[in-house]
Formats: sequence, C-alpha cells, structure tokens
Amino acid sequence: MKSQRRQLLVAAASFGIAGLSPPLAFAVSDDDEKTPANEKRAEEISATEDLMREHGVLNRILLVYEEGLRRLREKDDVSPEVFLHSAKLVRKFVEDYHERLEENFIFPEFEKRKKLVDLVKVLRNQHKAGRTVTDVVLRVAQSDQFRKPDSRKELVRATEAFIRMYRPHEAREDTVLFPALHAMVPGEQLAELGEKFEEEEDRLFGDEGFEKTVEQVAAIEKQLGIDDLALFTPKVPQ
Repeated sequence: MKSQRRQLLVAAASFGIAGLSPPLAFAVSDDDEKTPANEKRAEEISATEDLMREHGVLNRILLVYEEGLRRLREKDDVSPEVFLHSAKLVRKFVEDYHERLEENFIFPEFEKRKKLVDLVKVLRNQHKAGRTVTDVVLRVAQSDQFRKPDSRKELVRATEAFIRMYRPHEAREDTVLFPALHAMVPGEQLAELGEKFEEEEDRLFGDEGFEKTVEQVAAIEKQLGIDDLALFTPKVPQ
C-alpha cells in the first residue's frame, strides 16, 4: 500500500509554490455537480515540498548533533550511539535517498536549461563533501574508537563541519532552487517527478518511509531529553 501523499500533486504544483493547498475547486459528476474536489481526494503535497519536509528531518538530526557536541564540550555523558545512529540515518535517508533524488532528477533540470548552474555545482560538491564527512562520523563513533580522545576530537571537527555546511545548503535549496524549479517546470512534469520519488521511497523504506524515519529521529531526541519543543523557548521577562 503506497502512502497517500501526492494525489493533488498537479494542482499544487501548478501554482508554482510548494506547500500551499490548492484553492477550492468543484469536480463535476453525475451525482453531484458542485462537490468540492478537495473533499473527494486526500490532500497531497508537491514533489519539492516533499524534499523540503525531508530537510526538516535533516534539521532535526543537526539538532541532535549539536546536543551531542554540547555534552562533549561540557564533559557530560553522551553515548557514541547518538552520533552513530544519527550518521546512519544521514547516510540512508539523506545521502542515499534524498540527495540522490536531487542529483538524478532536480539538478539535471537546471543543467540542461543552463539555469543556476553555479549554484547547482556547489550543491553537488557539498553532497560529495557531506558523504566524506559522514564516513568519518561513522568510523569514529564506533564504541572502540569513541573512547579515544583523538577520535572524539575528529568526531567534533566532522560534525561541526557537517552542521556548518548543511544549514546554508538546505536553506539555499528551499529559498532559491526549489522556487526556481516551479517557475520553469510544468506542473505535469512535477507530478511525474513526485511519482518517481514515491516509488523510490517505497523501494528503499517500504510503506510510510518518511514517517518511520521521523519516528527514529524522535527516539534519539527523546534519549537526549530534547524531544520537548518547549525546551527551546527562550525565557523572557514577564
């Protein structure tokens, strides 16, 4: 059973803005000539909003990395599994799935049209650099390596570099690349991309792969005690 995430893909994509629900429309039928179409079909999201939601997963992993780094700096207890499990999620969900979609389907649209080619080149290079950094984290976060002071220093350098690169990386994609994609690619083609994304997600993760990944990140957050969103609210004078 496939996840129901893209049934209004064409309607959403045609507005050129990912993430906005389509306006109220009426589907004409023999039974009811004025039944709202969005009551007949489950609401869906566009291909680019799907990628942006996956950026949300990445951002939550960056928060986990930051909390792990804070504990290392303050010499608090932190399990190497926090870094290892997070890096495995980065490898499987971000690098081997999300970034491959961008590299195989999104970036080529700009390259063949000669649009934003400098930006796309940097994004491709950063994907490659990110995988190299993740290799380091996966190696030094092993329990036998994590006990070594030099390995922990290497882990700190790697995760700090990863965070520093990916915050602006994903922000540039969300605010420049994806809006530009909507402006130059027809809605029908975006719908086809969305179907390809769903097929790849199902192939790699099974049904509801995005939701399952979010649950895994949430479990790490809970382990660290940063699962309560209210904890991030600053204290302000009353």
